[in-house]
Amino acid sequence: MRRQGFGPWLRRTLLKAALAWVVLTALPVLVLRWVPPLTSAFMVEAKWRALRAGERLYRTDYHWVPYGRISPQAGIAAVASEDQTFPFNHGFDFHAIDDAIRTAERGGRLRGASTITQQVAKNLFLWGGRSWIRKGIEAYLTVLIDVLWPKQRVLEMYLNIAQFGHGIFGVQAAAERFFHEPAARLTAAQAALLAAVLPDPVHWHVASPSPFVRWRQQWLLHQMRDLGGPAYLEARAPPRPGR
Repeated sequence: MRRQGFGPWLRRTLLKAALAWVVLTALPVLVLRWVPPLTSAFMVEAKWRALRAGERLYRTDYHWVPYGRISPQAGIAAVASEDQTFPFNHGFDFHAIDDAIRTAERGGRLRGASTITQQVAKNLFLWGGRSWIRKGIEAYLTVLIDVLWPKQRVLEMYLNIAQFGHGIFGVQAAAERFFHEPAARLTAAQAALLAAVLPDPVHWHVASPSPFVRWRQQWLLHQMRDLGGPAYLEARAPPRPGR
């Protein structure tokens, strides 16, 4: 009987390893479609950094609330700020990615082009930084989330784990801290102010907004109105040209 070559064994081993990887990574993503997370990778990382800096009194302020108890204004403000194609993209905004690359090629600053789905993948599961390894895992998790979660769950997760200040995660904690109101009662102006600091919540402050943050708040209010308000979150992909 001929001895089996090394090649087929290696292919079977790699296939089994790939299947195991998909199962082991897809399972927690699937569970989190229904179960609120106890924490996130970014919350853990922020606490670790604070403790290393000697902030012994650091506390993570995080209170999960379901989508129905979040003001619709918070959702449209986040979309206007971070991902205006959110209702109809599939986890990636390739036009924004292309624009960012072209800007960098012309000598401009390389800016982020992450969608809300990508930010959920990163904030929930991964560490900070810009390594290609992390970006590759982020892209893989983004595909899983886009396939396994409905859009409402993606936005619900984002609004609950996004950072709005030092140790402040989620719209419920932010609304209580800054406005002494629950997330359900956020006004358009309050939601826009929270969303204005999302790109850099460590250096931009809701409690003492700089002129630039105030400008972003007003810009976001215009964007929210131009998009059609909270009703835009129910939008569907526009018809393709020629149809």
